[in-house]
Amino acid sequence: MENFKERLLFLWDGAKPAHIAKDLNLSISGMMRILEKNTIPKAETLILIQNLKKCDWQWLMTGEGEPFPAQPQEMSLADNIARTDKLVQQLAAQKRQNRQPETAEYCDTQGNPVNVDDFVFIPYYDVRLSAGTGVWVDDEQPVNTLAFRADWLRTFVTAQFDRLSVVKVSGDSMDDVLKNNDTILINHTQNEVHDGLYALRIGNEVFVKRIQRLPHKLLVISANTAYPPFELSTDDDYAIIGKVVWLGRLL
Repeated sequence: MENFKERLLFLWDGAKPAHIAKDLNLSISGMMRILEKNTIPKAETLILIQNLKKCDWQWLMTGEGEPFPAQPQEMSLADNIARTDKLVQQLAAQKRQNRQPETAEYCDTQGNPVNVDDFVFIPYYDVRLSAGTGVWVDDEQPVNTLAFRADWLRTFVTAQFDRLSVVKVSGDSMDDVLKNNDTILINHTQNEVHDGLYALRIGNEVFVKRIQRLPHKLLVISANTAYPPFELSTDDDYAIIGKVVWLGRLL
C-alpha cells in the first residue's frame, strides 16, 4: 500500500467515506479531499487514526513495515510525547516536500495550503446600523462575506452559524466604543437583553446601542454624551435584532 488513501481504506475495511469522516470528526468535503488528492491529514487526525485502529505510526505515515506490530510495546509518557513530536515533524517535512502552491486549491499569501473547512463565511450586508439612523431589511441580499474561524465561533459566539451577520456602523453616537465605519458581527440568537451592545429596531430605524435591562423597561444608552439616554417600554414599537459580539476597525 504505497499511498495514504489505500492505507486509510484498509484500516476501515473499505467503509464509505461518510463513515470514516464521522469517526475522524471531519466534514465530508474534508474527507473527500484526503481521498481524491491522496493527501495526508493534520497531525491530530493521524493521532486519532492511530488511537482508533492501533496501527503502527511508521506504516501509517509511509507504508513501510507492518500495519499492526506483532508485539506492541508499552510506551512511557515521555516516549509517547517523543514519538508524537517525531510524527508532527515528519508530517511537516512531507507537506513541505509535496507542496505545490501553484496548483493548490486554496493558499495563503505565502503559498501555504489553507483548509477552507476551518472557516465559516458570514454574509456581509450593505446595511448601516446607526450610531444615527439606518434600516434593516429582512430580505436584504449580502454583498460579500467575511471569514471567521469555525472553532472560534463555536467557542466564543455560537454554533448556529446561519444566525450570524456582518454589517457596518454609521454615525458618532457610540464614539469611544464603536466608530463610524466599524464592521461588527451580530449574533441573532441573542435577542434577549442582558446588559451589553445590541442592534435594535425602533420604529423604522435601526440602531446599535448599549442596552440596560430595568424593571419592565429597557434603558438605551449612547457612549457619546451628546446623545441622551432614553427608555423603551413594552408599549413601544421596537425589536432586538441581536447582540454585537465582535468588531473590526481600520486604523
